[in-house]
This record gives sequence, structure tokens and C-alpha cells, in this order.
Amino acid sequence: MSISAAITPHIPLLRRFARALTGAQQSGDAYVAATLEAILADQSLFNAELSPRVALYRIFLKTWQAVPANKAVDMAVDGAEAAASRNLGAIPVAPRMAFLLGAVESFKIGEIGQTLGCTEAQAQDLIDQAGRAIAEQIRTKVLIIEDEPLIALDLQYLVEQLGHEVTTIARTHTEAVRAAVKGSPGLILADIQLADGSSGLDAVNEILGTLETPVIFITAFPERFLTGQAPEPAFLIAKPFSAESVKAIISQALFFDRKSQRIEANLASG
Repeated sequence: MSISAAITPHIPLLRRFARALTGAQQSGDAYVAATLEAILADQSLFNAELSPRVALYRIFLKTWQAVPANKAVDMAVDGAEAAASRNLGAIPVAPRMAFLLGAVESFKIGEIGQTLGCTEAQAQDLIDQAGRAIAEQIRTKVLIIEDEPLIALDLQYLVEQLGHEVTTIARTHTEAVRAAVKGSPGLILADIQLADGSSGLDAVNEILGTLETPVIFITAFPERFLTGQAPEPAFLIAKPFSAESVKAIISQALFFDRKSQRIEANLASG
């Protein structure tokens, strides 16, 4: 397969990543064009031992980093992307690249390391740095709705590692609604099925009737939400979860500032 054929399917995705990284479509597209021109001029830049997408993004980032001014973020973005662009300014360059490769492009940690030319451990450290930088910029109060004490403590530890404040751990629908009304959290982490028979989903739907905030759902059955029918939750954590995935999703939810919608579902367990 020719290099052109290998990278063509990935160019629209690269444009999306470039826009997220630079903060503006015009500048992002300009660097995508420069990347393609560089490949045409010197095909040896393309590492055929990597997957085509990783090889393409790697060349793009080297092209982008060659201009010192690119440490800044173009804030000329309006609407829904404005908050994300503002938050970009809080993240140093290398952690910003690692974070966006995972958050926007869904690269696995090994692919992030390959793209940036570092080890998996170094890539994970960069993502953690990004999470802490986001927390410093948009530190918030977090409500945890979880009836299992050990899971709740694990979540609290991870949230606080990122620099956020856990205001309440609610174990029932009633406790959750009361805590939200009292504390106005900036983020909610919610289990679906609570041990007393109440529903974390119902509690979140009631909270969202009066409060706009991002919500991360925690469930053993994520496929029950991912049906292709709107509304679907923007953020899901599948049980059992890893510390890295929880921290990454928390940072994504706050970085992109996506308010959650009410979701009606009939789940037997979560």
C-alpha cells in the first residue's frame, strides 16, 4: 500500500486533532497541509514500522513543534469549543499533546508513547501532568454517588489526587439529591444501582432538573447506555475500572465542559 493510500483515511481525524491542539481550524488545517507537504517532499519521514495513523500524527507533531510560537494556544474559537480552548492554555506543551491524543483521538497509552517518541510510563506521566494542570485551572467540587465504601474511597482518592475536592459521598438517591442542592457540585461521579434499591441514574436525572453539571456514570454494564439513541452519557466508567482511566475521564469531563442531559433508562443493575 502506498503512503498516500495509508494516510488518506486518517486525514479528517488529524484535522480534528490539529484544531483541538491549536485552538483554531485555520491554523490547524495549515499545519495538516504542511505535514502532508513534508511527507511528499521526503517519504523517509514516514515510519512504516508504526501504524499509519501513529506515523502520520508523529510527523504532524514534529512539524507543529518546529515553530516555537506554537507553545501558545489560539483563542479565536467561539461557542462550545471556547471553554476547551481556554483550558488548553493551562497545560504545558508535552502534557497537552499526550492528553489530547488520548482524550480526543482515543489513542492507547502505547500509541501515545510511539507518537511522542517516549515510553509508556513517560506518556502516562505526561497525561497525569495534564490532569493536574487542568485541576489547577478549573478545580471543582465533586459529588460521588456510590454505596460501596471501598469503591467510594478509591474514587475519592483519585479525585483528590487531581486536586479536586470531594464534598460528599452519597449512598442513596435521597442523600445524593440533598447533597447536590446544598453543595452545587461542579462534577458528579454516579454509580447506577445503589444497594438500598434506589437508583443513581434517577438521582442524577433529578439533580439535572435544576443543576447543569458534567456527570460521569459508573456501571458494570456500559453497553446498556451505548445504544445509539440520544441522549447518551458523554462519559462512562466501566467496572472494574483502572486508576488511569478514572483520572483521564475526570480530566476530559472538566476540560471539555460538557453539561450532561437527563437520561431515561430502565436498568436492572449497574
